[in-house]
Amino acid sequence: MPDISNVKVIDSHIHVWDPSRGRYPWLTPELSPIDRTMTLSELLPGLAGHGVGAVVLVQSADDDFDTDLMLETADAHPQVVGVVGWVPLDQPARAAARLARLRENPLLVGVRNLIHERPDPHWILGAEVDAGLDLLEQSGIPFDFVTAGPQAVAVAAEVARRHPGLHLILDHLGSPPVSGDASPSRQWLRSLEALAEHPLACAKLSGLYLRRDPDRSALARVGGCIGAALDLFGSRRLMYGGDWPICLLHEPYGRTLEIVRHSLPDLDDAGWNDILAATAARVYGIDERRLAAAFG
Repeated sequence: MPDISNVKVIDSHIHVWDPSRGRYPWLTPELSPIDRTMTLSELLPGLAGHGVGAVVLVQSADDDFDTDLMLETADAHPQVVGVVGWVPLDQPARAAARLARLRENPLLVGVRNLIHERPDPHWILGAEVDAGLDLLEQSGIPFDFVTAGPQAVAVAAEVARRHPGLHLILDHLGSPPVSGDASPSRQWLRSLEALAEHPLACAKLSGLYLRRDPDRSALARVGGCIGAALDLFGSRRLMYGGDWPICLLHEPYGRTLEIVRHSLPDLDDAGWNDILAATAARVYGIDERRLAAAFG
């Protein structure tokens, strides 16, 4: 695998949560390994062990308490260089007021809503939400778009079409299917192509789990999806994310980084710097002083 030991890595997709402070409706006993308070302190040894010096925390609940928790975590840990928080996009006036307060903190670098948990897969295209996205577009705030499956990538492409000035970040590469042959699925690939046509859209190489893979066929399929994403977006619009602690339901932290390294054997040093650090720093507008402090 390529040697990335000289790259200063930003993990662009890490979560923390605390069920004692509020409700996470998706967090149930069936997810027992992570159905508890998850703090960044628990992950710090894993970050150091994989050469990760900085992280971006990403929202886990459609509620203010979750954003407040992440900002408090950032205050306690210099490794946190950005927070992707929540504002109620379907309530534009309230969203504007909350966003104005959050932007007083330079660590607020993006916004996300748990759109994949909503029963209506086209909720994000509604008129009120559209006005909320206008607010992000006009403010220059990136929007993390999380999907429940590859069919939602087409919805992400429509959002990018409606909001050409919005920095849209597709989480988990749009959850590509990893069953079948080694070629990316036609539906996912067509939708990803449509999204990639928008120059401010980018994607996270995160949440790509192989589960049991004795013959390494799943690794080949995921590698095909990562390779397709590189062809479409280029390294300057891709960023790595470890998706801790969700990853613990499938594999140890750091396995995604290994998968990405295995899948891009011919990527040059500049490309690795993009995917592992520079894209996240540029797209999220991470403060250079905070980043320097994180990397020590």
